[in-house]
Amino acid sequence: MQFKVPQFIDIEDKVFGPLTFKQFAYLAGSAGLAYLAMKFLPTFIALFVVPAFAGLGLALAFMRYNDKPFIFTLEAFIRYYARDRLYLWHKQTQKEAPLIKREVETERATMTDSKLKTLSWSLDVIDPKQL
Repeated sequence: MQFKVPQFIDIEDKVFGPLTFKQFAYLAGSAGLAYLAMKFLPTFIALFVVPAFAGLGLALAFMRYNDKPFIFTLEAFIRYYARDRLYLWHKQTQKEAPLIKREVETERATMTDSKLKTLSWSLDVIDPKQL
């Protein structure tokens, strides 16, 4: 018994003529927004907004950047500018580093054998219900 193996499964089906459903939705949405802008905004403002909506719709429908749809680039752009980007670097001087090392050494020196046994015993005896 032979089975047909589907091929080209990564290509979307053309639903509206030469357009896929996503392309049609992007173009229809941008056309709708352009119509609403022309209807409700003053003409002077609409002359700048309508080409922006048309360009965005065309870019979303047909443009590919780094072999990915433009929507991924737009999403990355929005996420980058919506997120905090404050990175602080505090330079550590040479004087601070030995102090930290000395503190660790003093902790080791104060830990005696009896304290280690007590700590080990308390770790072994802990009831799992207390966690």
